[in-house]
Amino acid sequence: MTCCDPLLKRKKITVAGIVQGVGFRPFVYNLAIKLDLSGFVTNNVSGVFIEIEGEEETVALFEKELKEHAPPLAHITKIESKPTPMLGTSGFAIRKSDGTGEKTALITPDCDVCAECVKELFDKADRRYRYPFINCTNCGPRFSIVNDVPYDRQYTSMAEFKMCKECEAEYKNPADRRYHAQPIACPVCGPAVKLFNEQFDDLNCKNPIEKTAKLIDDGMIVAVKGIGGYHLVADATNETAVKRLREKKKRDEKPFAVMTKEIDVLKTFAHVGVREEALIKSVSRPITLVRKKSDATLKGVAPGNKYIGAMLPYTPIHHLLMSEVKSDALIMTSANISDEPIVFTEDEARIKLKGIADAYLVHNREILNRADDSIERMMKHGPVVLRRSRGYTPAPIMLSREHPKILAVGGEMKNTFCFTKGNLAFLSQHIGDLKYESVYDSFISWIERFHKLLDIKKPDAIAYDLHPSYLSHKYALEQKDVPLFGIQHHHAHMVSCMAENHVEQDGIGIIFDGTGYGDDGQIWGSEFLVGGVDGYTRMATIKPIPLPGGERAIREPYRMALAVLLELYGDDLPNLDIEWLRDIDENTFSNIRKMTEQKINTPMSHGMGRVFDTAGALLDIKPVASFEGQTAMELEMACAENITDSYPVVIDESRQPVTLDFYPLFRQMINDRMNNVEVPVIAAKFHNSVAKGAFAVAKKIRGISGIDHVFMSGGVFQNAYLSDKLGEMLENGGFTVFRHSRVPPNDGGLSLGQAVITARRFEKMKREESLHVRRGADESY
Repeated sequence: MTCCDPLLKRKKITVAGIVQGVGFRPFVYNLAIKLDLSGFVTNNVSGVFIEIEGEEETVALFEKELKEHAPPLAHITKIESKPTPMLGTSGFAIRKSDGTGEKTALITPDCDVCAECVKELFDKADRRYRYPFINCTNCGPRFSIVNDVPYDRQYTSMAEFKMCKECEAEYKNPADRRYHAQPIACPVCGPAVKLFNEQFDDLNCKNPIEKTAKLIDDGMIVAVKGIGGYHLVADATNETAVKRLREKKKRDEKPFAVMTKEIDVLKTFAHVGVREEALIKSVSRPITLVRKKSDATLKGVAPGNKYIGAMLPYTPIHHLLMSEVKSDALIMTSANISDEPIVFTEDEARIKLKGIADAYLVHNREILNRADDSIERMMKHGPVVLRRSRGYTPAPIMLSREHPKILAVGGEMKNTFCFTKGNLAFLSQHIGDLKYESVYDSFISWIERFHKLLDIKKPDAIAYDLHPSYLSHKYALEQKDVPLFGIQHHHAHMVSCMAENHVEQDGIGIIFDGTGYGDDGQIWGSEFLVGGVDGYTRMATIKPIPLPGGERAIREPYRMALAVLLELYGDDLPNLDIEWLRDIDENTFSNIRKMTEQKINTPMSHGMGRVFDTAGALLDIKPVASFEGQTAMELEMACAENITDSYPVVIDESRQPVTLDFYPLFRQMINDRMNNVEVPVIAAKFHNSVAKGAFAVAKKIRGISGIDHVFMSGGVFQNAYLSDKLGEMLENGGFTVFRHSRVPPNDGGLSLGQAVITARRFEKMKREESLHVRRGADESY
């Protein structure tokens, strides 16, 4: 046949999505060879570009196979195919990457080491036997080592490691599993591990990992450098080591994550269902919350919690370490202080972990992009990401339509930012609480890094939260020559849920969180909104809770409980037989009463999180919290099972917005407690009542608006009991319910909603400007 043969076709095919660093080019090469097609494939700044030539039917089959049998780590977002003149070429080649043009290629998230590499890791006959950086095209580091796109070795932290002849031969062989595996390495040419002592002096160990295991067996705390940063590692079965780590990290009661050697080990002390197991074993390897079999399990690791955050080894270093230690479970907690960013450089480790770590297991493969472990929880409707970071970032969220280039800077706590570009939204990894200087510095540097990776020199607009004290708000206002859009906090939550679920039509937003700046300058957080991307109406909220002492009341929820009781009982309060009340000294009682009655430093909060804190404190569940959200979390953990009773819920329709009043419920809780009803029963009845009240309000709104789509968002919906209970009530009541799954319901998902709302407002602004220009031109004639 000649190039003019009508039965022959040549096509240009552009594949966008996560298609670099996942074995896509060798997949294309081998597919073309199998089908006897000619042409070439290359990486470019947009993804993968293919020119393919051959018989028309075979080219069509190639395109079908391309879509249906892509490599497991690939995620195709778009394929464009168009005919091009025949060239009459023979053979198929993989060409050098093209780094020119606008960068739209997607970077692959880091993923766990694959089963084939693990097998080689422990194979004495393999040249990478016990090599801590074994990887292939199907696994290993990606985002954490990337500096730019296209994803080629020269743009990664592996650039400084020149491949040996054997690695180079594998790298260049299209039939090899390590063909174009950018982090490819071996003991001859790749990175290496070292063990340093407490003073950060090199111990010159022959086997650093074996020595590290011995230190952990002896109760020591070792800082271990992984993919996205350092972990502080200790024996989870050693109560003394756990207590020592808590003291050194100043983490009195907040749960630690654990890593087990294998899934069967985890099943010995936790209930692991089929869905949890699939999540734990997924390539993202998140920390997954699983229910403990006994409170005595790994004592001290997750006190006051029915669940434990567990994960499996996801790097070769983890596998090697777990093979050496005597314990079946290790604490693997982020190496940081309080809520500061995870340590990821040796200089940071030397300074910030001084006095905490007894030793440091480090390596010389530089981490360019730090990322904490992601956290997920399985609920009835499916998995919910609570912290989206390592293993998920920077994979985009698909949007239902094209968007301008928007930067949304998120909130203050659990901060993430978001860029939109085309029909994709790129959420940053978890950054943290911006009130810490080091976190805010990371926030700024990460925005700059994403500008580079996404090739967005300047956004079309910037979105920010309305709260004037948020540092993200202040950052946005400092940006010059770019339109700025302030977005209400709970509206952003609602639209975040809409965007994740690809819903454009208006609905009812049930947004429950701890705080958020309202349009009236008050603290919102139990919001029933009707609307969508274009706007909303606040239809209902709750009777607010006093916060005597402001933010101090959030750390000490007994203050809110006392303020509520003072309103309910007044001068009769001292006569109540409530044990925790007797523990409050007279001076504190008097001060809180004065603040509450005279409204001195006592803001009023509509936050549902504060309702849960108050309820917990009323039951003497963590009246003073040692970490954010502890009281509400332990209230959920206290719930008895199979309780269907609830308390009466009062809805005041005479107010605008309609008000859900929990004060009578609080009185009923106190009555139950004084009548010796068990705390777990009261806790369950409280949860049932909140769900019942929200359902009743939703029905009233449906009766007014005719809308039956509900979007549940906000940090309170991390509570599985409430989320499952309310979701079930709504669905049984004829509502279509949308919840989060891949985007956190907490403030970690806020920036997505901000970005989508701002895109709509920016487009409207541009249309109005264009209309104004046209009108001006018409008037000039």
